[in-house]
Amino acid sequence: MKCNKCPKAATLHITEVLSEDQFDEVHLCEECAHKYLYEPQAHKQTTKPSTGQVVENDDSNLPNRECPHCGIKFVEFRNSGRLGCPQDYDEFREELTSLLENIHGETRHCGKMPRRLDQSKQTLSELVQLRKQLLQAVNCENYEDAAQLRDRIRRLEES
Repeated sequence: MKCNKCPKAATLHITEVLSEDQFDEVHLCEECAHKYLYEPQAHKQTTKPSTGQVVENDDSNLPNRECPHCGIKFVEFRNSGRLGCPQDYDEFREELTSLLENIHGETRHCGKMPRRLDQSKQTLSELVQLRKQLLQAVNCENYEDAAQLRDRIRRLEES
């Protein structure tokens, strides 16, 4: 199969999802694939699968920002799956938040804890949960449950 951009043989095949029932296949050689993936593109030509018509898409909203600390671009993160430094979480917060929501449905971890978690960390985690429950019980004016939660919190804090 030939590259969509030049006469060389295509070595990379990308399927872009345009909508729920539309997609676009791009076949590129190694050089064109590098340009496509790593170099910012102001306009990109795509072919509508339903009509075969070539359309200019404005991709100026692609996150091409760069981290001032390590120099990684968000596009590079999307391709490699790895951030360059801890500051990237703040620099790319908006993009990462939407990405996490799409992947996990949440932006906060609410799953299991490791079995070997330090006892003090488990206690702190339980205290946080109990305090949240206490606030909810007080807000709902469920004072009996609130008193029981208060007592459990005190016992944990004393131990």
